[in-house]
Amino acid sequence: MIDKRLILGTEPNPAQEEIARHYQEILRLLGEDTQREGLLKTPKRIAKAMQFLTYGYHLDPEEVLRSAKFHEEYRQMVIVRDIDFYSMCEHHMLPFYGKAHVAYIPNQYITGLSKIARVVDIFSRRLQLQERMTTQIKECIQKTLDPLGVMVVIEAQHLCMQMRGVEKQNSVTITSDFTGVFNQAKTRQEFMNLIER
Repeated sequence: MIDKRLILGTEPNPAQEEIARHYQEILRLLGEDTQREGLLKTPKRIAKAMQFLTYGYHLDPEEVLRSAKFHEEYRQMVIVRDIDFYSMCEHHMLPFYGKAHVAYIPNQYITGLSKIARVVDIFSRRLQLQERMTTQIKECIQKTLDPLGVMVVIEAQHLCMQMRGVEKQNSVTITSDFTGVFNQAKTRQEFMNLIER
């Protein structure tokens, strides 16, 4: 597993230095004076921020789930809702953020509730598409815990739609994906009823 100090950007590393050099050149190409007082440390700050915002590449979400996998005969729906997340759109490298709602129905094994939120974090801390992230979370839980079914719903606001392009500030994108028993409309509806505000 990667050293947490690298994830948090508190320790200098070769990649961080190289990223900073590229951002300095980007600032110059945008027309800025890179020697201006306010911008002197900006390339390094951006490099640290980008490493933090993409730390999910260095973590294994399946390993996270397995680290707290327990045998349990519970066979009803387990829901972790309103999981805040922040990600970066891979098309424009602008943030999108919102809430993930995750449910699974155990089949002999459960995992620690915080591990579900960590899986969301790991996939969101990569350059992403909301659609892909929804499916990745579902597939990771299905593969690692082998439950009777998994359902994931993500609600997000995308700054690439709000700050540029169509500039629709109040738009929300909702995606969902599911497996197993959630293929039954009745089970999906139970989940949707439980996550409604």
